[in-house]
Amino acid sequence: MADPTPVLWAKRLLVPLRVVGLAYVGLLLVLFFNQDNMMFVPSRSVTDTPQSVGLQFESWKIPTADGETLAAWFIPAPNPQAVLVYCQGNGGNIGNRVSYLPIFHSLNLSVLLWNYRGYGQSTGRPSEAGLYQDAAAVMAYLQQQHQIPPSQTVVYGESLGGGVASYLAARYPVRGLVLAATFTAAVDRAAELYPFLPVRWLARSRFDTRARLPQITAPVLVLHSVEDEIIPIHHGRALYAAANQPKTLVEVTGDHNSGFLENALAYRQALATFLASLP
Repeated sequence: MADPTPVLWAKRLLVPLRVVGLAYVGLLLVLFFNQDNMMFVPSRSVTDTPQSVGLQFESWKIPTADGETLAAWFIPAPNPQAVLVYCQGNGGNIGNRVSYLPIFHSLNLSVLLWNYRGYGQSTGRPSEAGLYQDAAAVMAYLQQQHQIPPSQTVVYGESLGGGVASYLAARYPVRGLVLAATFTAAVDRAAELYPFLPVRWLARSRFDTRARLPQITAPVLVLHSVEDEIIPIHHGRALYAAANQPKTLVEVTGDHNSGFLENALAYRQALATFLASLP
């Protein structure tokens, strides 16, 4: 008579394996259906304005092609050398970026801060495709309503906003592109954080800046901290390697979210040198 022990052990082993398998599939489903909530972390409450840092501004309402309305602030500079179109990171809203404005203002830049759809007082819900529509609407509004062509703009992308800024630089003849603390692609960073998950198959949002850089002919400045704890420095170095000439890589210090302000002099000098080099 055959020994039933191996069969019993196999059956006992299958039970925890099934539990683990079901838990893994459940985790994949949760991540797939909640990925937009993980990618985009908007805040509706806008507590600060440019007046909070002593700067006058204009409030703009920018319509998009698909019927949304974007809330934006235009902060003019006297005889500006360029208009900086600021593409924010994935969290908060433009009210959280007003502390950067004195640095830009000191460089004689007019600045356009604009909320992505679903952020601040902008309507809609954020998505990668939606943010690209928003960016196109911003450039159209500048040119059609204020006679500011892309050739007078420098697009600046912070973190996730680098994906939006690179989208613009690949499609419009902008004067320059700044990538600050930007990942090579959202899926690259997700794969680093979750190596046990098939994120490249699951991800709807890509924000693949590295893939776009070979198409971009505008001068590129990559600003990245060697101490960035959210998007490591190797992302900045890879973006620099992928960019066409003329290009500049400036490695600074400080963490991901506050390094710009903690090391304002270094950031300002990098921006000043880059702006002076633009045609």
